[in-house]
Amino acid sequence: MSDLHAVLFDFSGTLFRLEEDDSWFHGIQVDDREVDAHVQAELMRRMTAPTGQHVAMGPEAHHAWVNRDLAPHLHREAYLHVLRESGLADEHAESLYGLMIDPKNWTPYPDTADVLRGLRDRGVKTAVVSNIAFDVRPAFASLGVEEFVDEFVLSYEVGAVKPDAAIFQIALTRLGVDASAALMVGDSDEADGGARDVGCAFALVDPIPTVERTDGLRAALAQHGVAV
Repeated sequence: MSDLHAVLFDFSGTLFRLEEDDSWFHGIQVDDREVDAHVQAELMRRMTAPTGQHVAMGPEAHHAWVNRDLAPHLHREAYLHVLRESGLADEHAESLYGLMIDPKNWTPYPDTADVLRGLRDRGVKTAVVSNIAFDVRPAFASLGVEEFVDEFVLSYEVGAVKPDAAIFQIALTRLGVDASAALMVGDSDEADGGARDVGCAFALVDPIPTVERTDGLRAALAQHGVAV
């Protein structure tokens, strides 16, 4: 796609990944057992999977879960329920949730900074389009790349959640770019792939650990004719 004028990026599993430190789980038990690596990985999956429902939910919990990315209080309620239903005591659920929503605890993929900088150098506009209920800008500021992102289109700020066409259209309108000249890059075909419905191209990346995906963003862009 030689006439690419903008790239929309998902946040979690695309530009950054929530990768736990073992210290987060010190003293935490699940159903009265110490947390091992397998349980740790499953808890993190439940906290970061872009779609799906991972524990039993009554009507109130389900309402919070479905709408979690539209309001911080619903996000908190939804994920505390997931953690409690996963076997964590209240204080441990609160602690882990607090770590999750601290943007400075998120790890950038190895090529995130260079890709954002490279797109800026080439005059390609960028937006972060994320289903999320907390401000991710500090993660970009910590990496020194906030200035390379033209727009942050966060679900809880704009009142729309991927794959709703509205959130993609908001990003395109803010950037002043037609969908036919834009690419959406994300780790969820279901959520991020919704950009195809408004006319954007779409590239899927694998949300594997950051040490295992060193050039996933570059490869995704290369498939659409952009070398960074």
